[in-house]
Amino acid sequence: MERQFPLPAVSQMRLAAQRMILAVVSFLLLMWPAMGALPAWAQTEASVSGVVTDQAGAALRDVAVTIKNVDSGSTRTVVTDGAGHYQTSGLQTARIEIRAAKEGFADETRARISLTAGQYATIDIKMQPKPADGCTSGHQFAATDCALTWHGITAYGAYDVGVGWVSHGLPENGYNYEGESLVNRNGYQHRFVVAPNNLQQTGLGVRGKEEFLHGWSVVFNASTGINPQSGLLANASQTDIINNGLPRGSYSEAIDGARAGQPFNDEYYAGVSSTNIGTLIFGRQRSLGTDAMLLYDPAGGSYAFSYIGYNGTMAGGGDTENSRWDDALKYRLTYGPAHFGAMYKFADGSAGCYSASATWTAANCTAEEAHNNAYGFDLGGNNDKFSGDLVFQHYNQAISVLNPLLGPQSLSAPYQSTMDSINTNQITGVNLISTDNTVYGIVTDNNAIMAAAKYMSEPIKLYAGYEYIWQNNPKNPLGVGASDQGGYFMSGVEDNNLDREKLVQIWWTGAKYTYRKKTDFTIAWYQQRQNDFRTPPTCSVAAGFRSSCAGTLNEGSLYADHHFSKRFDSFAGIAYSWVSGGLAIAIPHGPGVPYNSDNNFAPTLGSRFTF
Repeated sequence: MERQFPLPAVSQMRLAAQRMILAVVSFLLLMWPAMGALPAWAQTEASVSGVVTDQAGAALRDVAVTIKNVDSGSTRTVVTDGAGHYQTSGLQTARIEIRAAKEGFADETRARISLTAGQYATIDIKMQPKPADGCTSGHQFAATDCALTWHGITAYGAYDVGVGWVSHGLPENGYNYEGESLVNRNGYQHRFVVAPNNLQQTGLGVRGKEEFLHGWSVVFNASTGINPQSGLLANASQTDIINNGLPRGSYSEAIDGARAGQPFNDEYYAGVSSTNIGTLIFGRQRSLGTDAMLLYDPAGGSYAFSYIGYNGTMAGGGDTENSRWDDALKYRLTYGPAHFGAMYKFADGSAGCYSASATWTAANCTAEEAHNNAYGFDLGGNNDKFSGDLVFQHYNQAISVLNPLLGPQSLSAPYQSTMDSINTNQITGVNLISTDNTVYGIVTDNNAIMAAAKYMSEPIKLYAGYEYIWQNNPKNPLGVGASDQGGYFMSGVEDNNLDREKLVQIWWTGAKYTYRKKTDFTIAWYQQRQNDFRTPPTCSVAAGFRSSCAGTLNEGSLYADHHFSKRFDSFAGIAYSWVSGGLAIAIPHGPGVPYNSDNNFAPTLGSRFTF
């Protein structure tokens, strides 16, 4: 017999179920607007978080992290907690920029970030300590390396002087700024000398960097070199000019160089800098080769202990005058561990004039045009303790001032001031320009490629480099009266010095050891070689060597530098250099005229103060 439940119980269950369904439907109807908005919210909002640390990896608290919507311009600022963590949500999908700011640290910016729908982005930030605004007391200036900064402008400089002894040297003059450590073609006497600018050029400068838009700054620099014992501006051209017409035995120390008495004979430039796209500057600037030399020379460009610092052949890509370029643009960009540089020099100055006539005068010579433009590139990078650079440079109408003008007291007649070697025809009548305060120059078109590297692992640093230079007679020659650096003119010009391409190779290596963070011991070795670049060969004992013959120049140095404070140090060391072959021939005194002495031993000691 089938069992039946009572109707009232079944009805009650159905009624309860109906009420539950009705309640759920009502709830869904009530929530529908909010549920309809949920997909739209998920499509338009994102979150950002991260950790802010210093360069050692320690967390930084109370850092103001500002997230800017690049599209709308709206911003939101959050502050890091004790663990350096920051987080914010509800951000619109857009391109954003994140900036971290904290007192005592330089602002850090992360740009070009695109947020997508529902994204939870993690952006960690490392901050660099901010340099002190400037010295606040005399004690701080003496005891630290604080900057002399006022309203964004920083004054800086150095004073470096010492005493030395040379086994084969010359009397000094007030314009020479490089001492006498390197073997000199006319050096003949051992003597004690005042040694200027041994580790660093004495001089003064001002520089500045002022932000005018977020991430964009105006930059400038103006600096000059001074001879510390005379107070005169560094002037290589005058060291030759004051020897013009004198007999060889009466010469004082003469050099060639990029500093020629200009008010700002080091650098003088201005430009703009961006945290994202690099720095572009214009004016008188160190060449890319000079920048690399200062980085990769174990002696840091020292005049007393470095051949490539004393002689700018390497830094200038073939000629020492080109270690600095006038009217030049330079661009630098760093991206992660890699960096890139490019440089271009605009043609400037006058090119003089010449005539093909066998008898020509100032009235019938043809004006030449200056084509002394130049360009260069630098590509490099670093990886932890290792760094390296590859540099290429090209310079048209490069000028080398190798010797004083001849005169009545010299070993031959004063023809240098009355001819132009485009055609070697002597000028008749009055000289085109006066021989007073003028120079004699050899002109070439130069190319150079340089590779250098260093490995830094405290307390030892290792350095090495190589440069290959090729030079040719200028495609566009200069004439008598052409301008040289510093406002000087050439009363003698040689445009056909090479019978074949001249090849120069320079390599160097060295190491630096730091003892107890106060004393550096540096050892370095340098060598330059050249090929035979004239025909027919005259490079034998019987024929008499010429300066165009293959030859070598070598220099080795060893010195110690002790830092008593951040600003003051003292040093002592020795340099020994010698020449052979064509590089042991003195110019311009004709074939077979050797150096007075083919070597030089030069111990030096001194002190340096920097600010």
